[in-house]
Amino acid sequence: METLATLPAVITFQFPATFAVGGLNVRWETAVGAAAVLVVLLLALSAARSTPIDVSVPADWPSPDPDEPGPNHLRADDLLYIAVAALPGALAGGRLGYALIHLDYYNANPGALLDIGRGGLELSMGVVGGTLTASIVALLLGAPLGRWLHALAIPLLVLLGLIKLAMLIGGSGQGAPADFSLATRYIGPGPWGSLAPGIASWPAQAMEALATVLAGGVAWFFMAAGVFRRRNGAAFFLAVGLWALARALVAVTWRDPAVVGPLSAAQLLALGLAAFCALVVIGFAAASRGRALPDEDGADAARGWGEAPARPGR
Repeated sequence: METLATLPAVITFQFPATFAVGGLNVRWETAVGAAAVLVVLLLALSAARSTPIDVSVPADWPSPDPDEPGPNHLRADDLLYIAVAALPGALAGGRLGYALIHLDYYNANPGALLDIGRGGLELSMGVVGGTLTASIVALLLGAPLGRWLHALAIPLLVLLGLIKLAMLIGGSGQGAPADFSLATRYIGPGPWGSLAPGIASWPAQAMEALATVLAGGVAWFFMAAGVFRRRNGAAFFLAVGLWALARALVAVTWRDPAVVGPLSAAQLLALGLAAFCALVVIGFAAASRGRALPDEDGADAARGWGEAPARPGR
């Protein structure tokens, strides 16, 4: 079935924005987003099973800790708790970020902040909020937070990229009007996620998805090269920082007005997140300078972030 047609000037999406299931109309964007979450959970599970808790021992070996029986990798049941815990933080952070971008409106209508029918979510603050609540729950569980951050670095960027592709399917997040061969517009039956979807615009969602892939590729390269052998969480902040920087660059094509010089509020949030992540990575590097790696002396150099107290069952 033809879902899009390439016209002389722009790419035109002509398929309906929704499909019917059991008498209900479901947005393609929602369905693709839900599938993305499932795929990323499976990817995160695979990453968890290949991430050793004690880095001096392979992940598929028995744990050398007598108080922590079982294989020497992250627990699958912890992933479920961490994923669920990330959701409220992501929603709260995303809503707060959206309010900061539209501060004048929410100053005049503070009650609208809690009205999910008005406005949306901002992704940079959503990542911050989700990471915060997930980290709190991981610590409460006694899970090795540094190991979990390391394992979830690439799955998180995969999720962010797939979210942008879902937005492309749903017409959300269109960029500023443009007239070139890769500009996109939506003329199929809606409702679409952007205002004036029929106007040819920068495909900002697809551009950010591609930029996210590039950021993830750089982070993966450093991880595969052994730069983050300590698995203390520094790779997570590198990945998020690269993504935030890429997001700020792509935001040049957005429809958002400038608030500080040429920068929009969303760009300022993304750049702030990138700067924070850079400081954290530098802090990790400074803290580990001169220390022996765990596989060199058998001790965990990231104690408190990398090791978990004994817990019954596995």
